[in-house]
Amino acid sequence: MFDFNAQKMRSLLFRNIRNFFDTKNYLEVFTPTLSDTLIPEPTIQNFKTEFINEFVGSKHFYMIPSPEIFMKTLLANNSGSIYEISQCFRNSEQLGDVHNPEFTMLEYYTVGFDEEDSIALTEELIRETAIPGTPEYVLPPFIRMSVNEAMIKYAKVDLEKCQEPIKLREEAERLGLYVPENEPWDDTFNRIFINFVETNLPTEHPVVLTDYPYQIDCLAKRKAGTPYRQRWEMYIAGVEIANCYREETDKEVTRAYYEKEYQRLARERAETGLPIPTISKTFPELEIPESSGVAIGLDRLLMVMMGKTEIAPLLLFPLSDMM
Repeated sequence: MFDFNAQKMRSLLFRNIRNFFDTKNYLEVFTPTLSDTLIPEPTIQNFKTEFINEFVGSKHFYMIPSPEIFMKTLLANNSGSIYEISQCFRNSEQLGDVHNPEFTMLEYYTVGFDEEDSIALTEELIRETAIPGTPEYVLPPFIRMSVNEAMIKYAKVDLEKCQEPIKLREEAERLGLYVPENEPWDDTFNRIFINFVETNLPTEHPVVLTDYPYQIDCLAKRKAGTPYRQRWEMYIAGVEIANCYREETDKEVTRAYYEKEYQRLARERAETGLPIPTISKTFPELEIPESSGVAIGLDRLLMVMMGKTEIAPLLLFPLSDMM
């Protein structure tokens, strides 16, 4: 059965979002769903397709996992602050309560903002765009804590004392978790985080976890003098809804990240038959202005605003119905 009320609420939410950003003079952009190159992200599997043309030849393309590669190109070309509501695609996704391989994402970049500024902006966004009947637990104020504060509170693990893989491994084993030999630090961290932190976060209001460990590679700036990055994630009712980076602007750091992640991606997929996407050569050379970017999963946001626990009933044609 189609839930047409959910479609009305989706339409209202999207209208509210557009009104919110339009009144703040953000430019709405419309970027491609197909890209001939991607940013190397070993943890994300890609959908691959082929363009066929008798005059210009054939070429492989990829369904975008996010519009980041295009939106940052626009930032580097003086677009100013921008936002987009787009369809995104991630292969090998679960067909579970909060997963669908095709999903809707809101991504917005604010020139001159850092990640702290984006927390306040996102609080305002959630408050101003909430649909009728949105539960109180979805609404601000946000509960804020650092990742390390959450690790100490829920797992009794102090990350600042566990900067070496062996130390973090010992803590994971103390918690009764199995850790494979020579597991990287970030994988052990995720093992602890998923089992002891994510499942115990407060649910009376949205939770924002700040200061992510620098060992988790991404294009968020390193927080000076600390073992953290200027990154946060937002959870509502225990479900990850959003993430934010203060965007990396140092091209040397971006190049090094690019090379490391591509080597990892190629190594891990060499014998699997999974797509190894063509990597953009121009992206690491972009002159990205000081800015903060936020990505919100809109299917999940609609889900919690409607007081639901699954996204599939809110989609007209979930992939699970096609399997």
